[in-house]
Amino acid sequence: MEHLISKDCTPITYESGGRGPPLILVHGTVIDHTYWEPVRAEIENHFSVTILDRRGRGDSGDTLPYSIQREFEDVAATVENMGGPVDVLCHSYGALCSLEAGLLTDNIRRIVLYQPPIYTYIGILYPHDALDRYNAYLEEGRNEEAIMMIYEIRDAPPDEVELHRSLPNWRSRLLSAATIPLELFGARGFKFNPHRFRSMNVPTLLLLGTESTPFYKAATEAVHSSLSNSLMSMLPGQGHEAIITAPEHFLHLALGFLDR
Repeated sequence: MEHLISKDCTPITYESGGRGPPLILVHGTVIDHTYWEPVRAEIENHFSVTILDRRGRGDSGDTLPYSIQREFEDVAATVENMGGPVDVLCHSYGALCSLEAGLLTDNIRRIVLYQPPIYTYIGILYPHDALDRYNAYLEEGRNEEAIMMIYEIRDAPPDEVELHRSLPNWRSRLLSAATIPLELFGARGFKFNPHRFRSMNVPTLLLLGTESTPFYKAATEAVHSSLSNSLMSMLPGQGHEAIITAPEHFLHLALGFLDR
């Protein structure tokens, strides 16, 4: 692992591999850089890849108090560290961070956003005691039960959850459990203002699963409407995790866009 220093002096670690034009991969919540393992080898056949461990994961720092703005700066710092125009491929919370990073640097050439959690008129409804129950699980060392509770609240398909549990990086999810409350409240507190993105002319592909929840559909459509140079592609029969559940289809759309 290598590292760079973000704007607030937090070290951010990353792995590099592959050959070709530079590409940064930014993972979402409840995981670290290992999220990309199902598609990493194929992506590295096309690009020189930099894969982040977002703050709080692996050897990346976790400077407190948490601020979602620092996450935006981390992605921008990684882009600037590459020394020239780069592409960015990102998922979920990482897509939100990367979208905002597009306003902090001029060195993003193309970007693929897979369902950023933008709260519009539709949100994810969490029970009033969800945070207390989640933190109680963490304090008792019951990280798996904590994560399973979040899957249940988000109405994740059982077969998708079992697929996650079967993968080698399930342990990475358990180790990342403490970051979830920070990110949930970070996303819910983020106020999306579409007018801020009118001048962002970065070619952007938005990916949306046809089986995604109304929350992610509304979020993706809101981002698409706010950008002047974006297109949206659908992932038939997929939800929020096509990178894992339909990697070949995901790669076809993402690499097809980035290889233009």
